[in-house]
Amino acid sequence: MSTISHALSQFGLTHNQSNVYLALLELGEAKTQDIAKRAKILRTTAYEVLEQLKAIGLATVSYRKGVRVYIGESPKKLDQLLDAKKKTIHDVLPELESLYNISGFKPKMRYYEGIEGYKTVYGDTLNVTSKRLYAILSMQDLLDTVGENYMDGYIQRRISAGIHLSVIRSETKDIKPIWPDDPKYLRMLRYAPSGFIFPLTMYIYDNKVSLMSSKHENFGMIIESHEFMETQKALFDVLWSASAKSA
Repeated sequence: MSTISHALSQFGLTHNQSNVYLALLELGEAKTQDIAKRAKILRTTAYEVLEQLKAIGLATVSYRKGVRVYIGESPKKLDQLLDAKKKTIHDVLPELESLYNISGFKPKMRYYEGIEGYKTVYGDTLNVTSKRLYAILSMQDLLDTVGENYMDGYIQRRISAGIHLSVIRSETKDIKPIWPDDPKYLRMLRYAPSGFIFPLTMYIYDNKVSLMSSKHENFGMIIESHEFMETQKALFDVLWSASAKSA
């Protein structure tokens, strides 16, 4: 590829568009068949490409004695078109910046409401790549929201996926003798010190922290941020050390 063709390609022209535009510059003005011959493409293809260049602003149409001819625009038009593109991007740059979201620089946050929202958040925890979940869990509030049947199904899916759970619960919120500390369920359970009552459930995994509120506030949330996850995991580890193993 020649330097000129490469430059036109970088500008955004296709291979055929570049060849036809160069043919136009060389011929000055010409009929479609002459342009096709110079660009070494079919006449029908040349017509399509000429119309594309016309739409871009690099070709115009004129008539000589009733014959349709095409005229190539000055190469300075490329500069004008480039300036127009830059202005278009500049005008939407603030909106693009607001969408700029790269892991490690800006956290991602997703908010959900209602029962389906809780289930969406729970479903995301099953995508954990490390196969390790760390949770602070409120049994009473989970039974009041998604219910025991859903949780039983979720637990089976977690076990089938080989995902281990380290969980801290409040004995005050454990209203039923279920979900014990048991290797069979890939679950390690500890009870928080007296006085620790958790109104919501939190899962820590990969670079995420998921939250599920009580029925009163009715929301679920997934926060994807390495720094936030690291902070919550450090706090979890402190509480885990201070919590008692289940009997």
